[in-house]
Amino acid sequence: MRTWAKTLAVTLTLLAASAHAAGQQPILLTADRVWTGDGPPRQGWAVLVSRGRIDAVGPLDKLAVPPGAERIDLPGATLVPGLIDLHSHVLLHPYNETTWDDQVIKEPVAYRVMLAGRHAAATLQAGFTTLRDLGTEGADYADVGIKRAIDEGVAPGPRLLVATRAIVASYSYGPAERSYRPDMEIPYGAQPATGVVEVTRAVREQSARGADWIKIYADYRTGIDGSSRPTFTVEEMKAMVAASHVTGRKVAVHASTDDAIRMAVLAGADTIEHGYGASEATFRLMAEQGTAYIPTLTAPEAIGEYFQKHVRGGAPTPSMEQAHRAFRLARKLGVVIGNGSDVGVFAHGSNARELAWMVRLGMTPVEALRAATVVAATILGKEKELGQLKAGMLADVVAMEGDPTVDIAAVDKVGFVMKGGEVFRKPASVTR
Repeated sequence: MRTWAKTLAVTLTLLAASAHAAGQQPILLTADRVWTGDGPPRQGWAVLVSRGRIDAVGPLDKLAVPPGAERIDLPGATLVPGLIDLHSHVLLHPYNETTWDDQVIKEPVAYRVMLAGRHAAATLQAGFTTLRDLGTEGADYADVGIKRAIDEGVAPGPRLLVATRAIVASYSYGPAERSYRPDMEIPYGAQPATGVVEVTRAVREQSARGADWIKIYADYRTGIDGSSRPTFTVEEMKAMVAASHVTGRKVAVHASTDDAIRMAVLAGADTIEHGYGASEATFRLMAEQGTAYIPTLTAPEAIGEYFQKHVRGGAPTPSMEQAHRAFRLARKLGVVIGNGSDVGVFAHGSNARELAWMVRLGMTPVEALRAATVVAATILGKEKELGQLKAGMLADVVAMEGDPTVDIAAVDKVGFVMKGGEVFRKPASVTR
């Protein structure tokens, strides 16, 4: 046993040393085009990476490439900043595989964590190097451990900003208690709280447990007729936002009804998730307040496919139509729109479906790419590190076959992925 342990320790030390050495060696990336996140794609440019960050970006013949730098040529491709998805759930998987209720109630947390590792790896391979993960949906604080494992190199995955359990009004979230025997203790998919004291305590608890963002569910099917209604009072909402902001944490609010969306915006929420029922007046308020909109267009499409016999590419369901109306209206009124897909409702690694929807509903390919890079990084408060190919930024670089600034379908043709200067995906044959 001692010999095995000693061998393992030596092996891990060698692997760590190898990884450290790889991180120190400069890497020169060339492709047909480089899109930095600003302006048009540039031909004849290259990206020089060292120590996990971008050293320089510009015309290849003007870069001071140090001796011994590794060169990776990616002909036919466009280099872009690593993509960002602002609404994900790595601990969920598609509901046509297992219903949400059964995932929360029947799947052990350890099992869900193992699945999440696979989900994270698939997402990174698809070119998404950063995720804002908005709630563990019944898996307690497992996202904090997953984030740590990725950060420490235990498992591959995108950089995570996590929201831990999320906060719901008591008796206002699933699994729906009225669907089960009233004497049964059913685990919630989030942390329930009532009153200013309890909701403030929930924010502070989740912050102490490792939440980077605070996620609030602002409405649910609590109306006397089963309709969706706001679940928190104005005072409770303001208290949660204040308790979050005082610690430097931002607040994401799940809301689908106009009343709940407006309440969240007036309380100071930083992002509205879904927002399908927002009125023109509420979107105008969001534009004035600088509240960002995360439309999650792919989620209603996936739900339609699973449960409403929707055929992808066919006529939209009523829920999809409502989401499309909201997106077009928000864009028309100048609301900040960031890319967030609600992946987990649908398969991890297919996050780019959201960008295709954005273009289908009126954005240019460049607008959609910016929503997943520059704009998303700004929403996260990480604009000095993420979202652009610029000297000093973290070296998150993705290569796509073709030109995604002209044809958004290129985002599905990822051939190279670098996160923080480490290569996680490369073509079978590259010029060095």
